[in-house]
Amino acid sequence: MNMQSRIAMPNPPAVANGAGAAAVLSAGIGCFALAVLALAADKSAPIKRLLLFYKPTGVLSGVTTTAILIWFLTWGILEWRWGKKTVALGRINIVSLALLGLGFLLTFPFIVDRF
Repeated sequence: MNMQSRIAMPNPPAVANGAGAAAVLSAGIGCFALAVLALAADKSAPIKRLLLFYKPTGVLSGVTTTAILIWFLTWGILEWRWGKKTVALGRINIVSLALLGLGFLLTFPFIVDRF
């Protein structure tokens, strides 16, 4: 053994992962928002009228535009708050996957019809 292998190396500094965590969580929130808005527009006439942005495409124009705005807004806010920080990425990934899964489930008619 040489002398260098016996010297304890200090732990490397933590890399800021806040920007990536903001992108991941905002994607989950955006997917869930898309499903909730589609459900709300399908079940509520006032929301349907509110989300009708372009008549040839119907409510889909308002649902997708609003979901994209929610996604960008949450991404910007989370990036501003977490951009230079190190956050618990494991919990954020779990929450993001849960939101993605719930959003995916809410797109199936046999589940949506239960509401």
